[in-house]
Amino acid sequence: MFDPYSLVRPLIGLLNPETAHDIVIGTLRAGLVPSPEMFESPLLKQKVWGRSFLNPVGLAAGFDKNALVVNPMLEQGFGFVEVGTVTPQPQIGNARPRLFRLSKDKAVINRLGFNNDGMEEVASRLEACSRKGIVGVNLGKNKDTLDAIGDYREGVLRFSQVADYLVINVSSPNTVGLRGLQRKEVLLGLLETVLQARLEVIPINPPPLLLKVAPDLSPEDIIDIAEVALETGIDGIIATNSTIKRPSNLIDANAQESGGLSGQPLLDQSTHVLSEMYKLTAGKIPLVGVGGVSSGADAYAKIRAGATLIQLYSAMVFHGPAHVQLIKRDLARHLVADGFSTISQAIGSAHYQTK
Repeated sequence: MFDPYSLVRPLIGLLNPETAHDIVIGTLRAGLVPSPEMFESPLLKQKVWGRSFLNPVGLAAGFDKNALVVNPMLEQGFGFVEVGTVTPQPQIGNARPRLFRLSKDKAVINRLGFNNDGMEEVASRLEACSRKGIVGVNLGKNKDTLDAIGDYREGVLRFSQVADYLVINVSSPNTVGLRGLQRKEVLLGLLETVLQARLEVIPINPPPLLLKVAPDLSPEDIIDIAEVALETGIDGIIATNSTIKRPSNLIDANAQESGGLSGQPLLDQSTHVLSEMYKLTAGKIPLVGVGGVSSGADAYAKIRAGATLIQLYSAMVFHGPAHVQLIKRDLARHLVADGFSTISQAIGSAHYQTK
C-alpha cells in the first residue's frame, strides 16, 4: 500500500515539531490529505457503551486539541477521535519550544500545557460539525484556576450534549498540581461531582465518562484508583498518559527535555498499568489502552492486557495518519492467528488460558 506521507516525511522532519504539527492540521483542514485505501473487518467491530465502533483504533487527545480536523481524521480510518485537552477558558500553554521529537527513539516529549481555544470555541465547532463517527472530548483545568473540580464540572456541563464520551484528564505532567487530583479522596470527590453534573444535563443515557490516568503510578495508587472507579461507577479508564520517567536506553539528544514522554519507550510501562487496572477491576470497566502503539502487535498486546479500545498519536509523527490502516490490518491478522472470531473475545486474554 503506497503511503503518500513517505514523500513529505523528510521535509516535515526538518521543521520545528510544533510548526510541522500546525502545517499538518492546516493541510487536513484544507482537504489536501487524501483518504487512504481503507481496511475494515468484521473482526474489529464491537459495541461499547451502547455505541458501535467500526474498529478499536482511536486517535488520542493532543493531536486535535481544538476540534479542527475531526472528520478528516475519521476519514483516515480511525475508529474514533478524541478532541482536547479542553479547558474552560482559552489557554496559550507553556513557553516555546515545548514539543520535541526523539527520532532515534521513535518518541516525543511535550510540555505544551493544555494550550487550546477554550470550551466555548471548541464546543461551538463540534455543534456545527456533522460528525462522521464517534468523537470524545478530553477535559482539563485551567492552569491558574482556584477551583480545579469546578473547572471539570464546567467542562462536563458544556460538553455532555456535544460529545459521544467525556474524559477527565488528571494525568498530564505539564500542569502543576494536576496529578495530585489522582489521590484517592480528592479523586472520589472529583468524580462524584462530575458524574452528578453529567446527570443534570442528560438524566437518561448520559454520555460515558472516563478517567485518564498517568503511567507513573505506584502499586498503591493503582489500587486506589481502581477502587474509586468501581465505587463511583465511572464508565471507563484510559491508561495511560505520558510519563515523566526517562528510560535508560534513550539515545536521542532531546531525551532529557522536561515534559511528558510518549511513543515507543512508553509501551511496556503503560501496558503494565493497563494490565493491573484490568485485574483490579475484574474486567468490569472498559479500558482504553494508549501509550507506545505503533504496530498491530502493539495494539494486540494492549487488547490482550485488557483494553477494549486503543489509541495512538506519537506513531503518526513518524509514520503519518494513514499508518492506522496498517495497524488495523495487522491487528486483524493477530486475531485470526490466535483463533478469535471477534475482537471482544481477545480482550484480557493474556490473563487467562486460551486455546
